[in-house]
Amino acid sequence: MPWWDLRSVFVFKNFRCFSQSQNGLSQRLETSAGFSQLFRPLIAHKKHQGRMRDAQPGSHTVSVRSHGVTVASYTVRSHGITVARTHLNDWLILILLLGIVVLLNAIHPFYRFVGKDMMEDLKYPLKSNTVPIWAVPVYAVLLPMVVFLLLYFRRRDVYDLHHAILGLLFSVVVTAVITDAIKDAVGRPRPDFFWRCFPDGKEVYDKWGDVVCHGDKNVVREGHKSFPSGHTSLSFAGLGFLSLYLSGKLQVFDCRGHVAKLCLVLLPLLLASLVAISRVDDYWHHWQDVFAGGLIGLVVAALCYLQFFPPPYNDQGCETYAYFRMLEESQGTSLAANGENANANNTCNAEVQIESQQNNRNNNTFTGISLSGNSGPTVEDLESGRR
Repeated sequence: MPWWDLRSVFVFKNFRCFSQSQNGLSQRLETSAGFSQLFRPLIAHKKHQGRMRDAQPGSHTVSVRSHGVTVASYTVRSHGITVARTHLNDWLILILLLGIVVLLNAIHPFYRFVGKDMMEDLKYPLKSNTVPIWAVPVYAVLLPMVVFLLLYFRRRDVYDLHHAILGLLFSVVVTAVITDAIKDAVGRPRPDFFWRCFPDGKEVYDKWGDVVCHGDKNVVREGHKSFPSGHTSLSFAGLGFLSLYLSGKLQVFDCRGHVAKLCLVLLPLLLASLVAISRVDDYWHHWQDVFAGGLIGLVVAALCYLQFFPPPYNDQGCETYAYFRMLEESQGTSLAANGENANANNTCNAEVQIESQQNNRNNNTFTGISLSGNSGPTVEDLESGRR
């Protein structure tokens, strides 16, 4: 391409979710102008050498999509119950984890020693939350689910929808269990602990120098749950999972240099970071609390995502592991069927050959008898010749 051809700067090359043929001369790169092509990976039908399959677990039904036209699809109404039953144990474990979260919030945290000298760093003003607690499940759980549903309505892939929702819920709930368990075990005071403990500003200490709080018991109890930040960990667990999901669907790491896709993927992480900063600004957490909470949320989100999806940098990262498993089962079934047909054909050919061999033997027997009957002179002929 000549150096003065700048079309590549203003267009996005379309990509295929799955790798094309290894023959580079046969690859066909489709280009289209406009920024709207950036979102084509989110709404385009899945293609794999002109064929696609969404198989039902336990069966080998394959839906073929040719030239972008869907011949068959598997929806929530047709296969949702079947998919949910396949992961019934996972849903039961999820309910059990929710019960553990409730239990961890009910028990008292560890009340560590807080001396008068330590109070110098805990006298920040007591403020309300910039991000209320009820808003966390809205943007960390409901918002990603809305994105999953939008993709489902375009692609009609109930397996992708189910695994995305299940992975998201596991990411958030497991993070909540880890965060609440550490909160109760550590019992670190919040930066505003002084005003929680002494709302009237009158300090009281016992003979060992420990604080004797006379504030509201629930407020004091909440003041011992600084490390790690729950808002931050849950935000990075939910929005981090969404970021990984989008990076896989958009194929951000396809080595084509579309930074706009990367910016779209980083938006959820930016939102989670702003929530973490608000926790420090509100004097509810120390900076170490939000750092640890963000790390916990990201690690758990990555682990839960990789349970159902390949890594985002993988060439086939836009599909679930269930897709490839069902594809292998479908191919194995077709190969087995072809093998049975081949064995049946070989058996028939062998029977035909045996019959033909038997016919040839019978013909040879009859011919031998006939020849033996006319092979030489009779006894009478010999006697007459002697005479």
